[in-house]
Amino acid sequence: MTHTAQTPRRSAEEQQRLEATLREMFEHRISFNEVLGLKVASFDPAAPQLVFDMRPELVGHYLYGRLHGGAIAAVLDTVGGFAAVVGIAEKFAGESAEQVAHRFGRIGTIDLRTDFLHQGIGKQFTATGRITRLGGRIASIQMTLENESGLLIATGSAAYVVS
Repeated sequence: MTHTAQTPRRSAEEQQRLEATLREMFEHRISFNEVLGLKVASFDPAAPQLVFDMRPELVGHYLYGRLHGGAIAAVLDTVGGFAAVVGIAEKFAGESAEQVAHRFGRIGTIDLRTDFLHQGIGKQFTATGRITRLGGRIASIQMTLENESGLLIATGSAAYVVS
């Protein structure tokens, strides 16, 4: 009988450090995310989430006050990358916050598809990413964007290089 040594999971304190590091990266260090007003809502590995409020700077159709399609695509791309990072942090659960943050530097979007389903009308929006595959080199992610009433505004799928 073969016994496989399990790498110990990071401590609760180290997990808090990791989440604080990722929050700082996604909310402030990536300047464009700050322009969009993105905030981390959930680090749940099954469905990490980012939220943002509608603001005049994000309007794409001035007559109707709709969210700009470019903002929608950018948010879906960002939550996909966020899901990849959260998934990597889970996959390498024994690594420190610094080690996971170092892995972030190697992540990049290689393919992105956005499907616009409804007008981007709302006061607050929630973007969710779900990993469909996390390989050694490529991560495949499905993303959704909903308004505060749960209306599905857009979906996306993307591939990210993660090695």
